[in-house]
Amino acid sequence: MAVPAEVGLAGSYVELSFVEAAPERRRRPLLDCVTARFEDVAPVRSFRWSRGERHFAGWYWSATTGQHVGFESWLERDRLVLMDFDPEVVGIASQPFWLHWHDGERERRHAPDYFMRRADGSAVVVDVRADERIEPKDAEAFEVTRLACAQAGWDFERVGVPEAVWLANVRWLSRYRHPRCLHDPAADRLREVFAAPGPLMAGADAAGDRLATLPVLFHLLWLQELTAAGMAVELLGPRSVVGLAGGGLR
Repeated sequence: MAVPAEVGLAGSYVELSFVEAAPERRRRPLLDCVTARFEDVAPVRSFRWSRGERHFAGWYWSATTGQHVGFESWLERDRLVLMDFDPEVVGIASQPFWLHWHDGERERRHAPDYFMRRADGSAVVVDVRADERIEPKDAEAFEVTRLACAQAGWDFERVGVPEAVWLANVRWLSRYRHPRCLHDPAADRLREVFAAPGPLMAGADAAGDRLATLPVLFHLLWLQELTAAGMAVELLGPRSVVGLAGGGLR
């Protein structure tokens, strides 16, 4: 959907309001905010859930940030897990700011779902919405956000429902994302065993008692020090072929 011609997107008019130091809020022109570390700000609105509401909000502990990051729906939570798994992502904040603009009749505002910082320093603003749930007013807000991000030098992504098998595998590994799952002796043995790719369960058994080695194995898969073949097309299982990252498995 094209943004109406009367929408004001001049850099001096588009503004962001955000929580700089809770509970203090600031509102500044977009182009004054391009170097701000929005991956470190508090959400501009709370994450609450009440009985009978359509969506379930909550908090997810991120291994990337070492802190809890909010979500407002299961779809946002799923996308948050995938961001947390991405090795190129080094910072994530939810509901980082309100974007303010004028649609020709009144002032509008939109709070993107996530602000993400990559390892190379670049920034990505993310909106999460299933394709079939995008209404005209949503499409306009996403397009305004995209144009504003282009002015700021940020990337913009509108993402929907992820691929089911990939998501299921990453969600399974996320159960083992906490550093407490890493035990060096077992990790070293697993790295040695999987220097030559082989079946997941056989390798866990070769490294020691599977009750001790499996959590470490899944943590190494979460860290992507190890990788499993076919994670996008089949569920992880005892016969999944696992090897060291960079070993050519896909």
